[in-house]
Amino acid sequence: MSLRQRDPDDRVQILDTDGQVREGATVPDLSEDELVGMYRELRLGRHFDQRAVSLQRQGRMGTYPPLSGQEAAQVGSARALDAEDWLFPSYREHVAAYIHGWPLSDVLLYWMGTEEGNVAPEGVNAFTIAVPIATQIPHAVGAAWASSLQGEQKAFLTYFGDGATSEGDFHEGLNFAGVFDVPAVFFCNNNQWAISVHRERQTRSETLAGKAQAYGIQGVQVDGMDPLAVYAVTRDAVETAKTEEPAPAGEGPANRPTLIEAVQYRYGAHTTADDPSVYRAEEEVERWREKDPIPRMEAFLRDRGVLDDERIDAIEQEIQDEVAEAIDAAESHERPDPEEMFANVYADMPRRLDGQLEYLERLRARHGDEEVLES
Repeated sequence: MSLRQRDPDDRVQILDTDGQVREGATVPDLSEDELVGMYRELRLGRHFDQRAVSLQRQGRMGTYPPLSGQEAAQVGSARALDAEDWLFPSYREHVAAYIHGWPLSDVLLYWMGTEEGNVAPEGVNAFTIAVPIATQIPHAVGAAWASSLQGEQKAFLTYFGDGATSEGDFHEGLNFAGVFDVPAVFFCNNNQWAISVHRERQTRSETLAGKAQAYGIQGVQVDGMDPLAVYAVTRDAVETAKTEEPAPAGEGPANRPTLIEAVQYRYGAHTTADDPSVYRAEEEVERWREKDPIPRMEAFLRDRGVLDDERIDAIEQEIQDEVAEAIDAAESHERPDPEEMFANVYADMPRRLDGQLEYLERLRARHGDEEVLES
């Protein structure tokens, strides 16, 4: 039985909270370099996140959605993709996009207000950032279906949060995926909070993975703070999406789609415009910090003799240099003209937006950019 065929209530886990391999668990067949690379990306995600929040607090970047605590889900799942596979992010998958080929400098550019940061580099199979909740799910399903009709062997992985499972786009996307048996992997980052709405107020379903049964597809729940377990589950789902033949319509469950629920926790705010202390207690955060993926992975690698203090120090220095270079590159880019906020939305600007643009132009003419844009 493959991991994706486990009961949705049976959470997949390989490492315990101390970084020890659980009894009966199988470590994925990855080389030492791949395992250390995974560790490096976990630490890079954490450091990038800290720097990005600092940039926002200094007024050097706009609103930013932190990812600390969710690194394992992003690293494990993105590493399970092949280069030809497609990644459809929501708005928090900074490290997942980076692993799939999206430069960190472009991630920063986007959150600094420059639309160029939201354009995939040539040869990178990744969709644009989706801030509206769950809208990327039908996009991913449509792309997966088109790819299947063309006879390609590609997987299409889309990320979304627990709150997205209450959206109509989630239902429509998974229902379509089940009916047409498309090669899609639905990756739900269940970080316990949809802004201020707790998971318990989101649904009465025992698990979010269990929702897959209603659509005739496989659902599996995984420890989203265990990078090895996330990799194993996602890789299984990706390979299945690309190798299984579509099931005939009306004849049993679909073969190819998988819904993965990665149980995890966001340590920081929903975005830098949010104050999580209003709706959750610090004691709750501290309980989840005991599951932190970085020390778990570090302990696992130390026990295998492939990581020591010297190598960790070298990795940390590399990460600091890489992130600093990304920040320099993003900040050296010419700042966008405020009028660009009206572009890239509609092919033909609606009258109401024309009116808003005209109003902005009058303000700038009357008061000057320094007064209007810096206030």
